Amino acid sequence: MKEATRTKRSRSVELSSFSALLPLALIVPFSVIAMWIIWLVADVLLSATIGSFQFWILPAVWTVLALTLFSRRVQLHVLGPLLRARRPNAIEFDAIATPWENVTTAAGANPQDFVLLIIDADELNAYACGGHLVVTTSFAVRELPSDELAGVLAHELSHHLGLHTVSLTLIHWYSLPILLLARLGFALKNVAHAATEAFVSHSSALTALGRIFAGLLTGFSWALLAVLYASDGVSNLVGHRSEFEADRRTVQLGFGRELAAALTHLISRGGGHRSIGWRQRLAASHPPARTRIARIDAILRHPAGVPKRPTAS
Repeated sequence: MKEATRTKRSRSVELSSFSALLPLALIVPFSVIAMWIIWLVADVLLSATIGSFQFWILPAVWTVLALTLFSRRVQLHVLGPLLRARRPNAIEFDAIATPWENVTTAAGANPQDFVLLIIDADELNAYACGGHLVVTTSFAVRELPSDELAGVLAHELSHHLGLHTVSLTLIHWYSLPILLLARLGFALKNVAHAATEAFVSHSSALTALGRIFAGLLTGFSWALLAVLYASDGVSNLVGHRSEFEADRRTVQLGFGRELAAALTHLISRGGGHRSIGWRQRLAASHPPARTRIARIDAILRHPAGVPKRPTAS
């Protein structure tokens, strides 16, 4: 039996990849401001010991570290543990190896360029991360038929081929200084509140001053979190387009029906429902499963534009 012929399908920038730059553009300025505040504190604390350093060094180092996130080794040994994801065990590897080989063959992709990881969870889910990680739950590997699992893997690989994960990875990375500063603000608020109650409760003026200071810290921290929530909301709205584009590419790879079957499986378990209200829509990272199935079916009804999947001969 000859090896299946690979159809060359290199990574390409899709429209949603450009759209994802919007939430990134929203988060980066606030991230730099957060770094500046952190730098001010660090410069005061460290200047007496190791000396001061210029501010530009901090965002420059942060950007260089961001670039290392796209290294396959870093994603495997750093992002994987952070996600609490692991390599497949022997049973899981037997279940996932053939579907993954079929998918990468259809895509003309080198399986060694990607890392399959498993998250222990009793839910049907999978996602692409960074530029190399394809993560799925232990439940999905255990419960999905081989063809449906192939559809799910083809969808996640399509995210990588469309470069959908690049902006998302950078958004999460540049969100960290903001999140750190917000948590520091809440911690200082608690300290200020405790100090006010313990040491100056006898003075109404000092008590009021302490409460004002704690209130300012609270407002500052919530303002930072509001930036993160706004960025997440925009990212989710943009992410819906990337999901549809990944679905279309999955159909082009020849796994559209398999993906639709997996989405039907998701619906049968009570997932993939339609969001109600604007708050739920902003919080939803994926469009409704029924909408995705309908779009997949619409593409499949025009088979002339969908290439056939390579088969072994």
